[in-house]
Amino acid sequence: MAAIDVSALMPELLLIAKKAGEAIMQIYNQPASFTLITLKSDQSPLTQADQAANDLISVRLAVLTPNVPVLSEEGKMVPYEERQAWPLYWCVDPLDGTKEFISRNGEFTVNIALIVGTTPVAGVIYAPVTDELYFTDGQNGAYKVKGNQESVKLAVIGKTDTLIAVKSRSHGAPEEIAFLNQFSVADEIRVGSSLKFCLIAEGKAQLYFRHGPTMEWDTAAGHAILAQAGGKVTGPDGEPFTYNKPSLLNGSFLCTAWQ
Repeated sequence: MAAIDVSALMPELLLIAKKAGEAIMQIYNQPASFTLITLKSDQSPLTQADQAANDLISVRLAVLTPNVPVLSEEGKMVPYEERQAWPLYWCVDPLDGTKEFISRNGEFTVNIALIVGTTPVAGVIYAPVTDELYFTDGQNGAYKVKGNQESVKLAVIGKTDTLIAVKSRSHGAPEEIAFLNQFSVADEIRVGSSLKFCLIAEGKAQLYFRHGPTMEWDTAAGHAILAQAGGKVTGPDGEPFTYNKPSLLNGSFLCTAWQ
């Protein structure tokens, strides 16, 4: 499987993310009583919007890069025995922040990442409610586009004497509070989904620690974008944070606005 030129594909990737967002918004804008919610085997919620976005992204990626496999939250689970041989693949969360979608707070995203080996290289995050795109091709920095405005290059603000931490809107653990106590945190921002990575990438926060479980598709696109904006994603003790593991469940991780 040959490497692909993500920079050449980026216009279409951005369009795919936006079209998935449009499919989500068609359901989001209906009365809540019309939004069908079911529970997956792990008791996490699944909506019509998750499935609609997944179907659209999967079909369009297959057309765009027919030789690159797709690993998606709402797609067929691929056993490690098969995917361990993949040199690269798309890692997709068609609707990240389903709880935010259900609660109607607008803080949900479409996540598409390209994993090469065990590292997220390129990524697209789209926030449909605010019409904001965050993206990187993995070589030329990270960018944000809001609506029809010009793209803005993202850059972290680095480490300062006092820090701004970003925290989850729907999740939290005592371990996270204890871990952050080792830093000089002066303020915090709470937000849902992969937008936490984006806030650090665009210089609005500097620190995010997650103790509770996530999946690889929850973090891959944000990881790629933050890295290209000058930040870093590691394990709590600075160890590499890798992908395409035997288990797709992530351990604890730390996002910082510095290397």
